[in-house]
Amino acid sequence: MTQEELFSTPGLQAVTVETPNSELVPTALRCMARNLAMHMDKPGGEDLSLFGKLLDGCKQRNLPFQMGYMFRNNPTIQFCQKAVRENWLGDLYEIQADMNHHYGGKTYQEYLSHFKGGIMFNLGCHHIDWIVAVLGRPENVTPFLRSTPGAATGAKNNALAVLEYPHTLVSLTACGLVTDGSGGRGLKIYGSNGAIELRPLEHFDGKPLQLRLTMCKGNEKYAAGTHKVDFENKNGRYDSQLRELARIIRGEMKNPYSYEHDYLVQEVLLAAAGNMKWGTATSHQPSGEKRS
Repeated sequence: MTQEELFSTPGLQAVTVETPNSELVPTALRCMARNLAMHMDKPGGEDLSLFGKLLDGCKQRNLPFQMGYMFRNNPTIQFCQKAVRENWLGDLYEIQADMNHHYGGKTYQEYLSHFKGGIMFNLGCHHIDWIVAVLGRPENVTPFLRSTPGAATGAKNNALAVLEYPHTLVSLTACGLVTDGSGGRGLKIYGSNGAIELRPLEHFDGKPLQLRLTMCKGNEKYAAGTHKVDFENKNGRYDSQLRELARIIRGEMKNPYSYEHDYLVQEVLLAAAGNMKWGTATSHQPSGEKRS
């Protein structure tokens, strides 16, 4: 099916946009112009103003727009967000999160070389999405982009970004040569009243996901001490997210992620990926966004 055949499909209400990264936003803009709700693969390109134009157009048309960030409906990440929002861990002072892997080989490295931020641009966005959702706009973002020995020319496949908040430091890492691959992806959250440790972030072998929660002082749900919390392991990473999009289109629920949130995530990502210096963005932003 060609794109024009797709657009001319009778009764078409929504599309998913999954193309090479450089074509994501231009393709989504064509969908927006046809008043189609959409799920768009991540991230939102390297041109912040163009992404802002897309979001603004969707907002003006009241079109449901959903980014394909894979942790949005991950039950363990949702648990972590709840713990932070409800202050289970006390005053938050540190988050460590990684998106390591060991796949792709030379072809994947060459793909990364097309983006200034390499692996941070391609994968760090997943953590930035949920962290910004709970902590908001950081005070500063600093990238560290490196290449491992033997990496393809220009491929930044070993990256670190630091997000600074008034009392919290967030370190995001991603490397393409980690021995245990994506199974080693992990997360640690530290606060004055406890900590959460999660590794791996997801798997698809049918076994339950499990995180370790430790609290000095308990709450109504968990007593003081250490708990191993199990979660049902979902087979499809995006199934529940796409069902959620259907409910949004039908008017059965409000989109939990605003256009303004998606814009801020992209702004943080481009700073973390070295595409721009934090705080210097002067480009278009969705109307109605409040900037701190």
